[in-house]
Amino acid sequence: MGRHHTPARTRHRWVPRRGVVFIVVALMMFSCLLLVHGLAGSQIGVDAAAHPDAEATDGVPPAITAGGPVIDARGAPVSARMPAKTVALTFDDGPDPTWTPQVLEVLRRHQVPATFFVVGSMAARHPDLLRDIRAAGSEVGLHTFTHPDLSDASGVRIDRELAENQLVLAGALGESSYLLRPPYSSTANAVTADALRSFEAAGRDGYVTVLSDVDSEDWQRPGVDAIVRNATPQNGAGGVVLLHDAGGDRSQTVAALDRLIPELQAQGYRFATPETAVGLPADNRPVSTAAHLAGSTLIGLVAVAGVVVDALTWLLLVVGVLVVLRLVLMLVVAVRHHRRRHAPGFSWGPPVTAPVSVIVPAYNEKENIAATVRSLVASDHPVEVLVVDDGSTDGTADIVEALRLPNVRVIRQANGGKPSALNAGIAHARHDLIVMIDGDTVFEPTTVGRLVAPFADPTVGAVAGNAKVASRRGLLARWQHIEYVMGFNVDRRVYDVLRCMPTVPGAAGAFRRQVLLQVGGVSDDTLAEDTDLTMAICRTGWRVVYEDAARAWTEAPATLGQLWRQRYRWSYGTMQSMWKHRHAVVEPGASGHFGRVGLAHLAVFQVLLPLLAPLVDIFLVYGLIFLDPVTTLVLWAAVQAVQMVAAVVAFRLEREPLGVLVLLPLQQIVYRQLMYAVLIRSMVTAVGGIRLGWQKLRRVGGLEDLLQDGPVPAPAPSPLREPVGAARARAR
Repeated sequence: MGRHHTPARTRHRWVPRRGVVFIVVALMMFSCLLLVHGLAGSQIGVDAAAHPDAEATDGVPPAITAGGPVIDARGAPVSARMPAKTVALTFDDGPDPTWTPQVLEVLRRHQVPATFFVVGSMAARHPDLLRDIRAAGSEVGLHTFTHPDLSDASGVRIDRELAENQLVLAGALGESSYLLRPPYSSTANAVTADALRSFEAAGRDGYVTVLSDVDSEDWQRPGVDAIVRNATPQNGAGGVVLLHDAGGDRSQTVAALDRLIPELQAQGYRFATPETAVGLPADNRPVSTAAHLAGSTLIGLVAVAGVVVDALTWLLLVVGVLVVLRLVLMLVVAVRHHRRRHAPGFSWGPPVTAPVSVIVPAYNEKENIAATVRSLVASDHPVEVLVVDDGSTDGTADIVEALRLPNVRVIRQANGGKPSALNAGIAHARHDLIVMIDGDTVFEPTTVGRLVAPFADPTVGAVAGNAKVASRRGLLARWQHIEYVMGFNVDRRVYDVLRCMPTVPGAAGAFRRQVLLQVGGVSDDTLAEDTDLTMAICRTGWRVVYEDAARAWTEAPATLGQLWRQRYRWSYGTMQSMWKHRHAVVEPGASGHFGRVGLAHLAVFQVLLPLLAPLVDIFLVYGLIFLDPVTTLVLWAAVQAVQMVAAVVAFRLEREPLGVLVLLPLQQIVYRQLMYAVLIRSMVTAVGGIRLGWQKLRRVGGLEDLLQDGPVPAPAPSPLREPVGAARARAR
C-alpha cells in the first residue's frame, strides 16, 4: 500500500484520545485482575518440622525456647503450655475444597472443635469453607495471605500479609482473629532470633502466635498408624497437634483423625482451642461494617479474577491450537503452491507480449521517483510509464521530466489522494494491461513481464506481485523483512490456492483494464485502496493470483513512528474494507466463496486472534512470577521453536538467506508488541467510527543505489521507444 497526502477536507486527527484512555484503563484493570489472581492462586507449600540451629537460636530467651507453643509477644514475649490431658487440634494450609469438608465431617461426628489456620489466598477463593468451619464450632486463625516464611520477611511484608489475611476473614465471616501461626514454624525449641523478631512484629499488631508441640508429620503421608502415633501426646501431657487440611492428598489425615479422636477421648483427653486452654479471650470477634465491606470486595475481586483468568486461559489454549494448526496448514499449502508454480513445464499459457501501462501515483516522492522510473524503463517487457503527480510540492514531476526517458509521461493534477491519482492514470493509459507501482518501489527488468504472464489464463483478472524490503541495514528494516517473508508472501500463496486473495499490494499489482472498469475503478471509501479494490474484483468472479517471481523492492519505514503510521493505516483500512464487503459472506457464487473463506479468514486470523495474541506474552510474565518459571520458559521456548521452523520454511521458499532469523526471537518480543498495539488501536478507532486521513511518510531514499549495486540490475534500454518531446507534450 502506498502513502498519499490527505486533502484538506478529509484530514482528521489520527490519534483518538478516547482510544488511548480506553486501552490504558483496560490494561490496568486486566493487570490488577492478574495480580489478584496470581496472589490468590500462588503455590502453597506444606509446613514441615524445622530443626533448631544452635547459633540461630542465640538471643532467644529460655522462656520461649523452653516454654510452650502459645507465645504472646504483644509485650515482653511470654509463652504458655497446654494443660495436661488437653489437646488442641490445628490444621494448616487450607481451606481446601476437597479435604477441609471431610475433616469437618469427622469433627462434627465426634463433636470436637479445632482451629484452622487458613491461608488468605486460599480462603479468598473458598470463603464458603470458612463459614462451614465456624458453623461446625471450630475457629479460624491466620496463616498469612501468600504463605511466606515470616522470619525472612520485612516488617512491612509481615504487616501486609496479616492485614490481607485478616481482610479475607472479615469479608467471609464478619469476624477477625488474633491467632497466628507463621508458615514453616514448628515447636518452641526451634524458634530462632529471626522468627522471634517476626513474632514481635506481629505482636505489635495484636497477634498471638500459636506454634505446635505435637507434629503428626502427616505432610509426609507416612500412613494412618504413624499419623495417629505421632499425634498422640506422650505421658498424658497436653499439646497443640499439627495437622494439614490442604497441600496435597490428605486422605491419610482424614482417616487418622477419625481414629485419633476416639482414642484420645478413651485416654481421658479433652479437646479445646489453644487460646481458651491457656486462659486467653475467645477468638473470632465481630468486625466493623466497613471492614466487612472491604473484605467482601476483596473476595469479590478474587472471584472475578478467577473467572476472567480461567476463561482467558482456556481461550488462550484454543487460540494457541488454532494458530499452530493454521501455521502448519499454511506452510503445507505454501510449499504446495511453490512446487506447483516452479514445477518443470508449468505455464500460464501462451506468452503475454501485449504492451503494459505502468501507473506510478506520486506525491512528494523526490527521493525515490527517479529510481522508480528508471527501473520501469529498464523492463524487458514493452511498457509505457505514467507518473501521476498528485499535487507534489517538492518538484517530483520536474525530476521525472528532467530524466527525458522514453515512453514516460507525467500527468499533473491537483492533490486529490492516491485513488484519484490511480484513476487518472487508468483514464490516460493506452493499453489493456495495467500495472500499478508505488513511488517508493523499484522493479527488476523481468518484473513486469512476470507480473502480466498469468493473464495468459483468461480467468485471471488481477495479479499480486512479490513485494520485498529493499534496504535491510537497520534492525527495524530487518524485522520488517522477516515479516514480509513470513507473513505477507506466505499468506498470498495460500490465498492464491484458496482463490480468495484479499489484497494485491500497491507496490506491485497488475490488472486487466476491463476488470478495473467493471468494479468502477479505485475507490476512496477506505484507507486501504488496494485491499478494497482486490475484494471488489474477487466478488465479481475474476481470479486473483500471486506471482512470486515478480519481485518489487520497496522502501520500508525507517523509524518506529513511520512504521506505526503505516501499519495503523493498513490495519484500519483493512477493517474498513472488510466492513464494506461484509455482504459477500451471504452472497452466492464467487462473491460468497470469497466472503465465507477470505473474509472469514481475515476476521478470525488477522483481527480477532491477533487481538488475543498478547495473552501469550502476558501469561509468560504471569507464569514467571506466580507459576513454575522453568515450565513457563520451556513452553515459551517451544512456541519460539515452532515460529523458527515456520520462518526457515518461508525463507527457503523465497530463497532468502537465513542469517537474519537470529533476530526472530527479539522480533517476537519487541516488534510484535508494536503490531498488537496498532491492531488494538485500529479496532478502537473502527468501533469509534473515526475516519482517518492518508498518512504521508518521510522518504529516506537510496533506491537509486539499489539499482546500481543491490538486487535490482542496472537499467537497460526499453524495447518501446517514444520521442521524449511527444511524451512531455502529452504530460502537459
